[in-house]
Amino acid sequence: MATIPCHIVVEDNPAIIYASRNGFPAKVLPILNRFLEKFWQERDISGEHSDTPECLVAQIVVRFGFELCEDDFSNLRVGLGFKPDVKYIYQVLLNQTVQVWTPTDAYQRDSSLGLSACQEWVGDGQLSNTLSTQRNSV
Repeated sequence: MATIPCHIVVEDNPAIIYASRNGFPAKVLPILNRFLEKFWQERDISGEHSDTPECLVAQIVVRFGFELCEDDFSNLRVGLGFKPDVKYIYQVLLNQTVQVWTPTDAYQRDSSLGLSACQEWVGDGQLSNTLSTQRNSV
């Protein structure tokens, strides 16, 4: 079992989702992009746009609970602080894109620096560092 921890954060929401395993982009991005594509379509169809950051966090937790946790839900948490052990941070933006960040040494020393101490992830050639849910790039 891959023990690559990650965070998922949503623009305009202070909640920080933490998964203690399965956080590598090849696992997270396909799940996240499929979910977000459906989420944005449903929001557009319903015309509902209030509380979008709150709805996103709640629904991401539910989706990732099923997709990443397998039998053990103890590896998925929601809090207000960044954890120093994460390898990737997925930022869901309200413009319907996902940015992937990797922590720098400064973040590892002081994770309270958050995204300001991260750099954009430069993918492995198959994924770009800013992924749009509209492009189905993964």
